[in-house]
Amino acid sequence: MSASSYNSQPWTWQWRLEDACRVANILPPVFQIVSDRRGGRTAWSSRVTVHGRTLSARFWYDGKNLYNAKEDAAEMALNYLTGSSSR
Repeated sequence: MSASSYNSQPWTWQWRLEDACRVANILPPVFQIVSDRRGGRTAWSSRVTVHGRTLSARFWYDGKNLYNAKEDAAEMALNYLTGSSSR
C-alpha cells in the first residue's frame, strides 16, 4: 500500500505503521520514549525501530504530549517504509 493511500485514511500514524508492517510481513514497530533535561523542565520524544532501522521523532514534547511524540516517530517510520517524504 502506498503512503498516499495511508494518508487518505483517518487512522493514527501508529496504527498505519503497524498495518504497513503487517502487510510487508515484517516485525511490528518497537517504540522507545526518550527524555532530555532542559533547565528546570524535561522534554520528551520518541524513537521507533522498524525493519532494522531506528527513526526518531522530529520534535521534542512536553510530558503531557507523549502520544504526539509517538505519532511523530510513527509518521517518520511509515515514510521510511513507503519511501515517502511527504507529510
